[in-house]
Amino acid sequence: MSDERADRARTREFFGARAAGWDAKFPDDGPRYAAAIAELAPGDGAFVVDAGCGTGRALPLLRAAVGPRGTVLGVDLTPEMLARAAAHRDTAALLLADCARLPLPDAVVDLVFGAGLIAHLPGPAAGLRELARVTRPGGRLALYHPIGRAALAARHGRALTPDDLRAEPNLRPLLAANGWRLTAYTDAEDRFLAVAERPPAAGQDRQR
Repeated sequence: MSDERADRARTREFFGARAAGWDAKFPDDGPRYAAAIAELAPGDGAFVVDAGCGTGRALPLLRAAVGPRGTVLGVDLTPEMLARAAAHRDTAALLLADCARLPLPDAVVDLVFGAGLIAHLPGPAAGLRELARVTRPGGRLALYHPIGRAALAARHGRALTPDDLRAEPNLRPLLAANGWRLTAYTDAEDRFLAVAERPPAAGQDRQR
């Protein structure tokens, strides 16, 4: 089994075992999600992908942000999580898929919202490249967590290490190498939010 296939299997196993109690374990995250999505403001009519949507807690918030003319697609690798997200099927389409292999055309998405996504991508570089492929030039990727890196490490009983994927010196070049430009980075006790833009195609800026 390849490393990425093994990572996918571990991700499914980890989240599948926790899907039933996931929302009850984090009951106070809703207002923080709402604040982050309001700040991102995808806009009326936007096409938003919730990559790694889990139980779908962000889907109604994203639907409210894009309005009835917008499109919200929740994507997750774990069937048990997506089964929980089905409670929000009236607000979003749902897709069981690997974020590194999306059945979407090129350059159609306005915003990719990834809550807790980056640490669980089976092969972060491949996943980021695929998310860049489906995002239009000027579209954005938002990597989010309702607590910051230090608080998350403490929750898991470990210390932060220099190789943490979400540390800005590591994340910025990883994004740049895979189709994104980091434009904003916040790592506070009560929020992690890194926003990256899909750069215009070569020469596009000069043609404007």
